[in-house]
This record gives sequence, C-alpha cells and structure tokens, in this order.
Amino acid sequence: MTDAPKSPVLQLRVVVEAVDYDAAVAFFRDTLGLPEALAFAEGGDERVVILEAGRATLEIANPVHKRAVDEIEADGAESPHIRLAFEVTDTEGVTRRLEGAGGRVVAEPVVTPWQSLNSRIDAPGDVQVTIFQELFESGERAVLGGFSTDDERHGGADTR
Repeated sequence: MTDAPKSPVLQLRVVVEAVDYDAAVAFFRDTLGLPEALAFAEGGDERVVILEAGRATLEIANPVHKRAVDEIEADGAESPHIRLAFEVTDTEGVTRRLEGAGGRVVAEPVVTPWQSLNSRIDAPGDVQVTIFQELFESGERAVLGGFSTDDERHGGADTR
C-alpha cells in the first residue's frame, strides 16, 4: 500500500474582520470553545487572535447545492457567500449556548438527509455558522443515496 500524496497546503485559516472584536472573541473562544493558539497586538487598538478549530476542510458548493442546503438547514433562508460550519457533539446544547452569548438563531436544529443535526446562527463578526452533529459514522453515511465522488459521477474521468 502506498502513501497518499501529501498536500502542499499545511493549514486553512479563515480570517474574519469583526468590528466588535471582544464580542466575536467571547462568542467563538469562550462560548463555542475554540482554544486560543496565538494572539498579537502591534500597538494601539490593533488586535488579532488565532483560534484552533480542529481539522479544516474547504467545502465548495455550486449555487444549486447551496440553495438546496439552505432549504434543508434553514427553511430556505439564504446563507451568505461564505458560511462557517463547526462539527460538535451536541448541536442542541451548543446552539443554546451560542444564542445566550449573542448569536441569533436563524434555524433551529434539524436532521438533514445526510444524517447530521444542523442549526444555523448569525454570529458576532457578521458571520453565519452552521453547527452540526454527525448522527452516522462516515462509512454509514457513504452508502446513503447521493454520496459519491465527482470522479464516480463522471464515469471515472478526471474532471480537473
């Protein structure tokens, strides 16, 4: 068995400009529980904090898929161009904690066709987040209808 090729990318970092910096830090670090990795202050009011968020992935969706997910997760409420999604072990509990910390619940937890429990929240920093809890292991989900790779859908042809 050969090792998979290593990615030249070592980290995905999403940068959010938050007018109310303290509220955003309190929401994501203190309430959601993302541990602080680094913080910098160059002088004056300039501040930045880098929070650890576990494993990072980049999900790229076409407009049709985005609308379908908005319909399922948020009863059709349109999400912004970029939305953050955090996997947790208790969607309901995290949703309530984030709401109590100033988040506006866009959509209450709902079980999706791909078997996760998802909620939507408008967070400080003008960021919309999905909180999701996987209800099945990835192998169990992979056999559900609709799960395949682009390669499988295009008959084995490399579409890149």
